[in-house]
Amino acid sequence: LTLFYGILFAVIPWFIMYLVEMTGWHLVILPAIVCFMLVGPFLAAGLYDVSWEMEKGHKPTLRHSLRAMRRNAFNEWGFAILLIVMMIFWLRVSSLIHALYPPYIENDLENLLPFLALGTIVGAGFTLAMLFITAFTQPILMERKVDLATAVLTSVNAVWLNKVPMLIWGAIIFTTVAIGYITGFIGFIVLMPIIGYASWHAYIDSIETKRERKYE
Repeated sequence: LTLFYGILFAVIPWFIMYLVEMTGWHLVILPAIVCFMLVGPFLAAGLYDVSWEMEKGHKPTLRHSLRAMRRNAFNEWGFAILLIVMMIFWLRVSSLIHALYPPYIENDLENLLPFLALGTIVGAGFTLAMLFITAFTQPILMERKVDLATAVLTSVNAVWLNKVPMLIWGAIIFTTVAIGYITGFIGFIVLMPIIGYASWHAYIDSIETKRERKYE
């Protein structure tokens, strides 16, 4: 199961970079990485299910993990649509930054630096907002079967109450993604499942419930 999801996380960014290479829009590489990080929480649902099954003392299976989206289907797919909208918005912003880049400037680091700096600043702010929104939304939807708005607000509140640890965790995720890209996506096969499993346990430790957890 870990290998299956690891390969899945390796194939998707490879495809994203392939599209970037085909279009020649190299300035959207950073936004593409951010988009992959955005989609990650939704794709990690299967890994959350594996961790959850092990906590229940069950043997995790691929079929059960793939059915994780059906536990709270309406709201989980609503979360997927929310991530897609965020991704489209960020790509539009990156396209605008790309449009501001004068085509007559040579592609050397000195000339590209102002645009890279602008993209990095905007991307950092966008990524920080997304950390608050997406950190725990998916596992909340899976376990508690609440509506999307409740899950998002709970995630935002949990991150706000644990700002320093969550900022460190966000930096770890970003570093992990960077390592994955540097290693030609091979690193994702090992690193992303670890991040997925760790995210589930971070959720269990960070979100307190008024009633005893009753795993189904």
